[in-house]
Amino acid sequence: MDFYFDDIPSTSQSTPKSGQEDSQMTEDTDNESPRGKSSSLSMTDIQEQNTSSKVTDISRRVQELVEKINNSRTSDQKVMDSFQDKLVAKVTEMCQQMKEHLFTVYEENSNEMQLKLLELSEVLESCTKLNSELLEASHALAGLRGALAISKTSEP
Repeated sequence: MDFYFDDIPSTSQSTPKSGQEDSQMTEDTDNESPRGKSSSLSMTDIQEQNTSSKVTDISRRVQELVEKINNSRTSDQKVMDSFQDKLVAKVTEMCQQMKEHLFTVYEENSNEMQLKLLELSEVLESCTKLNSELLEASHALAGLRGALAISKTSEP
């Protein structure tokens, strides 16, 4: 931490190194002169005020950072919610397009199957006619065979 003591009169000419500040302050408090006591008291008061002010400043900055983080999280959540809404809308749209395409394919397949069934029906009808004609021809041949067999047996 940096402490600024510009307005405090110095009790020594040299600047203390780290770790020497406490020994100097102890020396100042041991000094019985009124100036030494007031200097150490005011230095202690100033250090306490600076420490308190720095702690307050750090607390304020920490609170600001926490608020900033919370705001960022809220913003992130809004972005994710928006993304999810857009994604759901896009997926729904794609599903609808797939259904429409599927129904189109079903209709095309149904039309093709109907044509094939019509052709099959015509082929089956033709087969039925041919079968009837074959049966008639078979009966006619059987009748002729029977007539020939009778005529052969009746011949001398």
